Amino acid sequence: MIGITDIEAAAARIAGHVVRTPTVPSPGLTARFGVPVTAKLELLQRTGSFKARGATAKLLSLSEAERAAGVVAVSGGNHGIALAVTAAALDVKATVVMPRTAPARSLALAEEAGASVRLTDDMDSAFQLVTRLRDEGLTLVHPFDDPVVIAGQGTVGLELAEDAGDVTDVLVSIGGGGLIAGVATALHALRPGVRVWGVETGGAEAMSGALKAGGPVPVPLSSLVTTLSAPSVSRLTYEHVDALVEEVLVVPDRDAVQGCLELAEHAKVWAEPAAGCLLPAARQVLARVGDGARLGLVVCGGNTTPRELTGWAADFGLL
Repeated sequence: MIGITDIEAAAARIAGHVVRTPTVPSPGLTARFGVPVTAKLELLQRTGSFKARGATAKLLSLSEAERAAGVVAVSGGNHGIALAVTAAALDVKATVVMPRTAPARSLALAEEAGASVRLTDDMDSAFQLVTRLRDEGLTLVHPFDDPVVIAGQGTVGLELAEDAGDVTDVLVSIGGGGLIAGVATALHALRPGVRVWGVETGGAEAMSGALKAGGPVPVPLSSLVTTLSAPSVSRLTYEHVDALVEEVLVVPDRDAVQGCLELAEHAKVWAEPAAGCLLPAARQVLARVGDGARLGLVVCGGNTTPRELTGWAADFGLL
């Protein structure tokens, strides 16, 4: 498992390459929930999500030979964008493997940054292809099964610990678990009394499935939230969550989309469903811990289009 010194080293490495995103009280969400709510606005990060942190930390850690070989990543959207943009800035050739279900905007942004984009039928086959490309000589930048990437994502928690004020409960979305592993590590070291809660959407339950099974297991994927749709977590991220996270909550896709609408209306931020799922989960947390809670929300990304969000909202009868 990584430690706070790994995260502090990552913060020093990526300084100047990423944004120290705002951590702000949300009057609108505070009124909505009846308890103080603070939001860490990672949707304002370079490339629109926290993923720029881990991708930058990893690329800056590579040897000249590893960089010369070119890098490859598998992604449901945000990691691919982050790797493509960061690799271009560092003059490294990048290949991004995505399932055809990935958002069209994510594919376009990765290609516009100069990456070679390879499409597969689903996320399982995307992971299989990226493994083959790694074996053929490309340098793998894994979205979550890498301590350097996790430490990079953990800089979110480092900043949150410094900037968030007196929070009691922090909610973090989970795909493969890299973000929550890093954030929980930072908060455990710097804010040991703070409870960390994970959030998944139904049909993308890799971490909750792992916790039930006692270790990583393959899970079927059906969630519309492709950015949370890992076919399994890794042993590394599982061990962090098992040790440091209070509970992993699961919310339906419909509620995640509703959460996006609430974030737009009450917090004045445009978030993707991977962040929208935090709001229904926050209600579950408040039901467990009571009205004395002071919530922190890691708003992980905003890479969705108005057409996508309104389409999902219409399908669910939310408009």
